[in-house]
Amino acid sequence: MSFRSLLELDARLSDRLRVAEKPGFLRNLAVFFAHSGDSWFWFAALIILWFFSNSTWKHWEVVEFFGMLGLAGVVLAIKFLVRRERPQGEWGGIYRNTDPHSFPSGHAARAFLIAVVGTALAPPWLAAVLWVWAPLVSLARVAMGVHYLSDIVAGGILGSIVGLIGLQIYPPMVDWLEGLINFSLW
Repeated sequence: MSFRSLLELDARLSDRLRVAEKPGFLRNLAVFFAHSGDSWFWFAALIILWFFSNSTWKHWEVVEFFGMLGLAGVVLAIKFLVRRERPQGEWGGIYRNTDPHSFPSGHAARAFLIAVVGTALAPPWLAAVLWVWAPLVSLARVAMGVHYLSDIVAGGILGSIVGLIGLQIYPPMVDWLEGLINFSLW
């Protein structure tokens, strides 16, 4: 099977999952999950939560925050190297205008990074919720027509790998950052 035929199969399968042009409950659910992985939402939530959390939660929030920052750089670098255009469509104008490239999915990468880090640092109930949420975010991006299936698979794998690497790098760095942040705030 040639690379071109794989891309065509990817496009056909992705199109079958698409609900962007079909009003109703499934579309509304897809819109909710597609937006629930937005970076601005997660960055803002983590910053706000940090001010009201105890040290255990702050540790998780700091690792998630800096993990997402590092992941964003990796995703953008790959997107500009690959330059795969997003599927045609009307929904998701803000994504289409600010980031015309689809491979890999930043939302899928972010969702899986959040789930991986959550598994290591959050309570088990939250980790379970995040592992249900991450694939739903990813599939919603295909359903709303802003990604192909291969984009979300690559994003999920990339986010998981970066999350695992981040968990190895961050423990000493988190202690230093938390000390710096606490010192500068007081």
